[in-house]
Amino acid sequence: MEGMASGKKLLTRLAERLTGRFGVTALLILAVLAPFLVQSDYYIQLCTEILIASLLAISLNFLIGYTGLVSLGHAVYLGVGAYAFALLTKNVYPSMWAGLIVAGASCALLAWFMGIFCVRLAGLYFAMLTLAFSQVVYTVAYYWRDVTGGDDGMLGIPKPEIGIPGAFSISLESFTNFYYFVLIIVATLIFLSWKIANSPFGRVLQAIRENPERVEFIGLPVHRYKLYAFIIAGTLGGFAGGLYSTFQGYISPDLLYWTQSGEIVLMTILGGMYSFLGPAFGAGLLLYIRDTVLNFMEYWRIVVGSILVLLVLFLPGGILGFFEGWISRLSIGGDHGDARS
Repeated sequence: MEGMASGKKLLTRLAERLTGRFGVTALLILAVLAPFLVQSDYYIQLCTEILIASLLAISLNFLIGYTGLVSLGHAVYLGVGAYAFALLTKNVYPSMWAGLIVAGASCALLAWFMGIFCVRLAGLYFAMLTLAFSQVVYTVAYYWRDVTGGDDGMLGIPKPEIGIPGAFSISLESFTNFYYFVLIIVATLIFLSWKIANSPFGRVLQAIRENPERVEFIGLPVHRYKLYAFIIAGTLGGFAGGLYSTFQGYISPDLLYWTQSGEIVLMTILGGMYSFLGPAFGAGLLLYIRDTVLNFMEYWRIVVGSILVLLVLFLPGGILGFFEGWISRLSIGGDHGDARS
């Protein structure tokens, strides 16, 4: 019995490390080494897309996981950020940093405008209003051919060099160089998101998710906190859109369509919306499934939909959420065992 208890305790410590700082550090090291491990331009591009999708999913989780607001129009930030980056770098000023700043700022402004109307609602009404806003923007992008290219989209979006003028410059045309650039940007934004999520502001958001009436009763402005969360989510989504625009070199109104929003929600649920890194895990898993299944069948969404049904039925907390819950139960069991001994 004593050997079994010590083995269980060892397993608990190992599991806690894997989901704690040790696990995050190991994941970061793996991300840094990825281009050397895969040794293929195709898979380097897939890893780059996973990084961008991870940022997008984590941005949505500020609404779903932390504030309890289910947005069905989050793709609006992906699309608007992508178009803002493309229009600036292609037609005005070919600067990577300026393009990303404009992408984030334009989506922050859009999120502020949408949030004024949306955060006063909750549940289904909130979800449907976000969907309606995104479809309005999609329609504008589809028919405003002079600016967006309409259903033909925009081609030839550049990957501007980065560096210090007159000192040095780094070309991002190389798949590996661009991967590391995206990794630095995404890791920085995810770290800032983590700091916000674990700040007093983040804890207020979680309290709003659990009981908004009680938070309002103690005197905190619930609508204002929701609006701030909405703006943060939109800004991060805008940065993801800017990165996606220069990554693909081509964008179309399809980025704004409601099915794209559904995929972002699916990433969040798949990994675990109550775990900070769960949506990133879900993004990687979804894109890997898409990439694998597409080799065998065209309708990969059927496979993904089936997985989602199974998750909702058996793992409602998502895959990473289930794993973290298992660790928590294991830890409690280990503590009880120590107390009895």
